Amino acid sequence: MSLIDLSAVDIAFVDDDEDLRDANVQALQLAGLRAAPFASAMELLEHLRPDFGGVVVTDVRMPGMNGIELFRHIRALDADIPVVIISGHADIAMAVEAMTEGAYDFIAKPYAGERLAETVRRALEKRSLVMENRRLRVLAAGDESESALIGETPSIVRLRQMIRDLADIDVDVLVLGETGTGKEVVASLLHRLGRRRGRPFVALNCGALPESVIESELFGYEAGAFTGAQKKRIGRIEHSSGGTLFLDELESMPVSAQVKLLRVLEAREIAPLGSNELRPLDLRVVAATKTDLADPAARGDFRADLFYRLNVVTMRIPPLRERRRDVPLLFAHFVARAARKYGRPPPKLGRAVERHLVENDWAGNVRELVHFAERVALGLDEAAPPVGAATGRPGQSLPERLGAIEANLIREALERHGGDVRATIEALGIPRKTFYDKLARYGIERAAYESER
Repeated sequence: MSLIDLSAVDIAFVDDDEDLRDANVQALQLAGLRAAPFASAMELLEHLRPDFGGVVVTDVRMPGMNGIELFRHIRALDADIPVVIISGHADIAMAVEAMTEGAYDFIAKPYAGERLAETVRRALEKRSLVMENRRLRVLAAGDESESALIGETPSIVRLRQMIRDLADIDVDVLVLGETGTGKEVVASLLHRLGRRRGRPFVALNCGALPESVIESELFGYEAGAFTGAQKKRIGRIEHSSGGTLFLDELESMPVSAQVKLLRVLEAREIAPLGSNELRPLDLRVVAATKTDLADPAARGDFRADLFYRLNVVTMRIPPLRERRRDVPLLFAHFVARAARKYGRPPPKLGRAVERHLVENDWAGNVRELVHFAERVALGLDEAAPPVGAATGRPGQSLPERLGAIEANLIREALERHGGDVRATIEALGIPRKTFYDKLARYGIERAAYESER
């Protein structure tokens, strides 16, 4: 029996009928899918590993081990491997039973090749998400913030794909995202997943350094270049040569440093302060900003030419309010990690925690969610609204602040009356239609406040 490399396969097709097996594999290959044939369940199991990134398609009736038994073996190996079961009419009851146990789908004979290809493609998408999240969890093992990219919403899936696609390409990248979304995470993954991973990853926060020292930090200097420069210093840019230079809070960079940085990016060479020697650079720059520098009004005194030079590729990290579906998944990951970190048993989540996860707008994004998960794991007063929740956030307009106060009063009334609509609207003194309009406006789920029975 020849060895088959399942790492290069999308579909493992199992059927003891050679003609049917070869015909289905050929149809899948013509549909652009990488399929490999297996004549028996045991032959597949000899090759299958938990890191298989594809889908198993199996017939039910086979000698030795049938398709249902094969599915159960696969589920024991890795419950997330999608298994599609092909059944004749006499076997549909068995296939349905396997579906209740977790099989991905079953297809009744006879079937069109397009039907099989369509089912397999959907299963591959699901498996891809599972494998991607596993990979990110492994990368995040040493740094909880790297879990920021775990999720299944389309925007975060696209972002992860962009990171994979661009990691090995020497193109400068501009990362746009609010505070706490994980901009340095993206920069670090671009470095660690690409060919530069064995070279330095040099990070500089442009907003944390005084204007008087940022140029010497970036470009370095020779001994005697200025008063106090007693010995030569290699700047961050030169130190990152061969690796990745990460410039955080790019919008805070002084104009004088912007001019010099633009010259370095265009020429890919540097002359330290006090030197006329030009040194070549093997440079990859990832810059991050929370300001939309494409907007002239928001850009302020940031140089347009530097923005356009860095804006070869822009990666936008969505804030948590745009990926609410990922919040429970992220929270479960963070709270489990926090429990392990502090040696505490996994906490039982009360109704207040569940409501907070759903209704909070997470202005601090993933960073705020991490801290909330740690408080829950420690058993602190996690149900209390965050500071400022009743009066809005700094920088909000008066109508926005009034809206925050109104939403908080509605939540308090719902809490007091166990979600009872009549009692709540009587306490608030507003018409029923107004009440429901406000629930919709503020995204409040009334059912979440119903008293537990």
